[in-house]
Amino acid sequence: MSTGERASISLWWEAARPRTLPAAVAPVVLATALARHDGLMNLTAAGLCLAFALLIQIGTNYANDYYDFVKGADTAARVGPRRAVAAGLIAPATMQRAMMAVFATAFVVGLGLLPFGGWPLLVVGVVSILCGIAYTGGPYPLAYHGWGDVFVFVFFGLVAVVATYFVQAQRITSEAWILGAGIGALATNILVVNNYRDIATDRQAGKRTLAVRFGEGFSQIQFMAGHLVMIGAIGLLAGRGVLFAPVAGALMAFAGLQGVVQSRRLSSARGAPELIQLLGATGRHVALSALLVSVGLLF
Repeated sequence: MSTGERASISLWWEAARPRTLPAAVAPVVLATALARHDGLMNLTAAGLCLAFALLIQIGTNYANDYYDFVKGADTAARVGPRRAVAAGLIAPATMQRAMMAVFATAFVVGLGLLPFGGWPLLVVGVVSILCGIAYTGGPYPLAYHGWGDVFVFVFFGLVAVVATYFVQAQRITSEAWILGAGIGALATNILVVNNYRDIATDRQAGKRTLAVRFGEGFSQIQFMAGHLVMIGAIGLLAGRGVLFAPVAGALMAFAGLQGVVQSRRLSSARGAPELIQLLGATGRHVALSALLVSVGLLF
């Protein structure tokens, strides 16, 4: 492989925004652990869900890279991690084609799930793809009107967990909804940090995120609330006998400690570099929380 090819692969991987990918992996891991807890795990279906979720996340990130440049939200002067199109590293048309290719691949992978869940999964898949595009594109871009947080909570929390559990268990339980709400709230925190960092540039570009609409104080409260929802979800699962009480207590203590530490980092951050570091830490926390709760479900 030539140096140019390695650079190209590295650039596309950077554009995929690996710090955000735990938001796609975590709900699939949790749902599969819950299915294993219930004696209903199906690794083939889980693997297809994982591939679909990752492709939706990457496709959404490519769409965001393209549409934010077109709409003027991302420029070469942005304070966060560089964006491939805004930095002139990838042509807009090339990024648009890559976005379409990734979403098309996600659709094909999603078709492989139909034998496990029937036509309702086709509806879920198509809506997921359309919302991935509409996140920053189309006539009513969700992220530009303050709906980005809802998109992440619903599709990388509730939908991802419940659908992944359903294709393995052939049923939906209240525990799946609880897990979906918990990990969806944590995944939304990735977006909260990102939007917190970009308040000034988003406001200038007319991107009305919740951080722009309501300010830094609101985002700090929302960030802590995301941690509290996960703590509450763990407590509910313990109350239902799904998690062994001492294990749940340890998980809640860990989640609470991380919530306090990360919330303090958010409120005390001075400039983009500190927020970029927190963004990575938030993504790692989502992944680690999913792993620890999944292990707890096996007891």
